Amino acid sequence: MHDLTAMGQAVGALLKERKQTIAVAESSAGGLISAALLAVPGASAYFVGGGVIYTLEARRTLLALADEDFAGVRPSSEPYALRMARAVRDHVGTTWGLAETGATGPTGNRYGDGAGHACIAIAGPVEHTLTIETRHSDREANMWTSTRAALELLETRLKQEGAGR
Repeated sequence: MHDLTAMGQAVGALLKERKQTIAVAESSAGGLISAALLAVPGASAYFVGGGVIYTLEARRTLLALADEDFAGVRPSSEPYALRMARAVRDHVGTTWGLAETGATGPTGNRYGDGAGHACIAIAGPVEHTLTIETRHSDREANMWTSTRAALELLETRLKQEGAGR
């Protein structure tokens, strides 16, 4: 059993405490990252918006990003995720942008990544990227794993950023 509220609670509390906001651009997680952040009571204090950026058309229309903005950057990579995190942060006007891209399964993607590959990035007062590889073909399990990894990355960086004050 997955508990969305429990997954988003620590991040939500840190964002509220700091009066910071977030926007999310996720792909293979399919909206679970946003759902976990929104499951926390009072999420309107920190969650501004985002979207499931599953196709090039979604990237073009929902984030107003041109293909040229990604010239030379391979999808499902850390540099790609970081550009998406920066873009959603800037486009929506938040303190933080969080992005995820990958291959949930049951097979890999056309870029050569196997099932369970996900790249996650945060952009805000600090930036960080992470790649995870479950090597499992279970699509839903991979979605939950990448969601948990994204929220844990953000929580870790929020705590580090807060400690540096």
